[in-house]
Amino acid sequence: MSERASGAATPDIDAFTRPYWDAAAEGRLLFRRCRACARPHHYPREFCPYCWSEDVGWEEASGRATLYSWSIVHRNDLPPFGARVPYAAAVVDLAEGPRMMTEIVDYEESGLGVGMELRVAFRRGEGTEMVPVFRPAFQPSSGAG
Repeated sequence: MSERASGAATPDIDAFTRPYWDAAAEGRLLFRRCRACARPHHYPREFCPYCWSEDVGWEEASGRATLYSWSIVHRNDLPPFGARVPYAAAVVDLAEGPRMMTEIVDYEESGLGVGMELRVAFRRGEGTEMVPVFRPAFQPSSGAG
């Protein structure tokens, strides 16, 4: 992450990560898979973190995930996070295998649980980039109907 003049944390977008951010702008989540050992990984790297092969490529995720762990953040003095508290910082397991850090949105705190089914969504970041976040796959009934 880098900081803009405003002090807001933003992703480092370079030639290597450009496909990831371009896909996010289109509402698609990408991850990397090693062609040598076939293991998926996330965050995007130019080499496999398991076998060190540089023969890795992009794949599109289904957008399905399960909640592995989370924490409700009530205080964060770093921009832009302070303006969003409280928020659910989370680690999710993508259906394709890799684990990723993210944020849960549109949730009821009492409804969060390990193994909960999630779906990817995208939120505009502090710049122009779209950032993948996750929301519960099944929203509780509002009682209206």
